[in-house]
Amino acid sequence: MSEQRVFEAVAEAFYAEGVRTVFSLTGDGNMHWEAALAAYPDVKSVHARHEHCAVAMATAYALSTGKVGVASVTCGPGLTQIMTALTTAATARVPMVIFAGEDPINAPWYNQRIDQVPLVLGTGALYVTGRSVALARHSVQQAFALAYERRLPVVLGIPLDLQQHVAPAGQYVPSQQVLPTPRPRQPHPDEIASAVTQIKAAKRIILVGGRGAQSPDARSAAARFAELANAGLSATLPVRGLYNGNKRYLGICGGYIHDAAREAFGEADLVIAVGASLTRFTSDMNNLFAPSKVLAINTNPAIQQGQIPASSFVVADSALALNAICDALEKEGVTTDASWDVEGYAARVHSEPVDAKTEFDIASGFDPREVMAVIDRHVPKDWTHVSSSGHCAYFAAHLYGRDSDDFLAIREFGAIGNGLSYAIGRWAAQPDKPLMLTDGDGGFLMHMQELETVVRLGAKMLIVILNDGAYGSEIHKLRADGLPDSGAVFGQGNLAGIARGFGLIGHTITDLDQIPELLAEFEASDRTAVWDIPISQEVVAPTMRNAIRRKAGTSK
Repeated sequence: MSEQRVFEAVAEAFYAEGVRTVFSLTGDGNMHWEAALAAYPDVKSVHARHEHCAVAMATAYALSTGKVGVASVTCGPGLTQIMTALTTAATARVPMVIFAGEDPINAPWYNQRIDQVPLVLGTGALYVTGRSVALARHSVQQAFALAYERRLPVVLGIPLDLQQHVAPAGQYVPSQQVLPTPRPRQPHPDEIASAVTQIKAAKRIILVGGRGAQSPDARSAAARFAELANAGLSATLPVRGLYNGNKRYLGICGGYIHDAAREAFGEADLVIAVGASLTRFTSDMNNLFAPSKVLAINTNPAIQQGQIPASSFVVADSALALNAICDALEKEGVTTDASWDVEGYAARVHSEPVDAKTEFDIASGFDPREVMAVIDRHVPKDWTHVSSSGHCAYFAAHLYGRDSDDFLAIREFGAIGNGLSYAIGRWAAQPDKPLMLTDGDGGFLMHMQELETVVRLGAKMLIVILNDGAYGSEIHKLRADGLPDSGAVFGQGNLAGIARGFGLIGHTITDLDQIPELLAEFEASDRTAVWDIPISQEVVAPTMRNAIRRKAGTSK
């Protein structure tokens, strides 16, 4: 074997970890490593135009594949650019490894020198300092092991001058070979017995599934339980469509909930949260259900956002716990309120227009509720849907008949500006599957430079922009507070023209009847299309209206 330098040995270690896709923006601190990794014939290296976007792409790729996402940026300013994306990934507990380099340790001065460790730790991510040539391979193993075990992003920093040293001979051992094999956590009989007692005492139950309930076995167990207990089924936003096709499926819960589902939750006397983190968003700030009404089934229950989110727990694998509960209920029997028509509520969710009872005086632009209803009718149900953040995200959340495996939404840090990057990361995971991104104009414009990345990759996606010419959340909050909104209003611009400037298809939609024809044009093409759809600033999403009312103390 020929002599290796450290950057080559580290790249080889990443390859041995199974890395076949990496998202990067190169500079002095990472360019040699990236070039060595990209030289493997089966490695796809996606070069972003902004460091933040490289990490955001890797975040979406990790969530879409179940693998550890890998990104790379240079040290110093490259690292400082990723703070928001890194915080989002850490808050969402996405396992990732980010190779960032470090300033040279043998230089008395370096223009891009910065103490990287406290910055990274401040985001909630982890840091591995690789300042030993002899332990370079071990540093890679440590970074991947931490990502797997802690389910967090890990930044690996190796000084750029050490990367050029000759690496000692050695055989890399992938982290999976030294970590214990994950095993499903069996439920404790006492916890199952307590849960069964609680369930038998309830009359109207809704089961809420989260990311930890996505496996086929967990879905099947949830359906089994719902039939036994005459229970409703709901899902957290990140797994919208989890129980798609089930006649008891009430759609998403939380602040984005459908009015009919909110009525059902108002009548429920027990909520069983399965594999869900139970943030305040899931409970709509405890207005949808209080922790005192919740039985949580989770492998890692924890205090969430300043409160204990449930009154009782079963600490176990979702499918194992639910099936054990069902076995006990079948043996002991369970009496529920037969008059509770949960299937009727579910049918309303899937047939009644969302937020239909609220009227607005629309001066210009389309009603975004009508826009998404037309999109829902015409865009095939089996396309992947990437939903970005912002005020417009509420309207895009209510696309029904679509499975959770075909949906991606990352909202944990509340940052806009990630939608296009998430779409690219998801596309990289499934390049042959049709994909639609829904975003607002404010978020889209933050990182529209990645349209050039889309062109370079030859990626094909439909980008639907709900364009209100403003930062929607901010204008509604400012107006409610009686303050000028000029700092959040920018005009609708020409987003379709921007898309065409990048060589993509761009259309400004002036009539919703255009959508079927434009969809056919997109499907027949080999390029990404941007649909710029002007929407009204007067239509305020229920989530925003509720937040404004609660702040004013006028309603719960």
